[in-house]
Parts: sequence; C-alpha cells; structure tokens
Amino acid sequence: MTQDSNPHHLVLGELKDFLTGKVLPDTLDERYRQKIVHQLLFENGFKPEDIKGRIPHDLKAGSQKAKIYIDYLISIKNRIVVLIKYAPGSLVTRRLSTLALSRTILPYQIPLVVVTNGEGAEIIEGDSGVVVALGMNNLPVKEKIEKMFKQFSFKPISSAVFDQASRIVFACEVDGACPCDTDICIIK
Repeated sequence: MTQDSNPHHLVLGELKDFLTGKVLPDTLDERYRQKIVHQLLFENGFKPEDIKGRIPHDLKAGSQKAKIYIDYLISIKNRIVVLIKYAPGSLVTRRLSTLALSRTILPYQIPLVVVTNGEGAEIIEGDSGVVVALGMNNLPVKEKIEKMFKQFSFKPISSAVFDQASRIVFACEVDGACPCDTDICIIK
C-alpha cells in the first residue's frame, strides 16, 4: 500500500511484523500494533502460535454485511481467551463496540477483551463488561491466563445477544468509520 492508494494514512516506509515476519506498510497505527504484539511476545510470555493477528471477520447486522479486521486473538488450550482491539483515540468511546465485537466472533463469550490505543488500555471482563484493569502494563500475561483458565465461563452467546452485538459493531466500526479506511469492506 502506498500513500497514493490510501491518502488517509501516512506511510513512512516499511516495517517487519513481529508476529508473522511479513513486511508491512509503516504507519503510525501499525507502529502501535507492533508495540502491542512485541509486549505480548517478549514481555508477557505468549508464543507466536498463541496469537492470531489481522483476522478477517464477516459481520452481518440485519440485511447489511461488511468485512472488518480483528487485531489480535489469543488462544490457550485451543480456546480463544483474549480479544485485543487497537484503535487510536479515546478508549471509553471504543469500549462498547469492542465488547460487542467479542460477542460476534465465536459461539461463546471471549473471557477477556482489551481495547487499546497503544498508549493506554482497558482490560474488560467479557461476561460482565466490567473494566478490571487499566494500562499497557496490565495487558494479559500467559502464565496468569493459564492459571485463570478454569474460572472462564465461555458462556454461550444467544441469538438475541449476537444480533444486538452485531448491530452495535456495525454502527460503530462500519457506519462510523472513515470512508478511506481500507480495513473495512461493505459487502453488497
């Protein structure tokens, strides 16, 4: 991607993805994503195989469809236990849509939901929606997650909750998104 193909994002060159080793456009947003994954891998004990990045997600809200991308999903014991959503700006304004997103991905509630702008973070308990920790220094640590695993409910998501959550995500992540954003694709 060049600056010409997406004038909304300043491309500063290229960088290497810590997770995949792929060369990516060097943008300010991508630098924050790399900071997050670097911390997860080199400070918080996760292995590359524990983390999936930039996952395409087909979102359906009523008759509307779109493809969005999930920044990071972390798995332990073959279960996704953490969703991490990066977005610049205010964390509070992203809390509801990120929690809703965690209810549209799998048939169960993802136990921990993280919303971050790369400088700050809110760690949210998926079942209750309560913010349980603040700050980048509180991003999930593999050893702690493994100890907590038996406490996670993996509560099934009802069709009514799924429908409401999908509409919230669509309104916040698709309808409210910048039209120049290449991470979102409306499906006709």
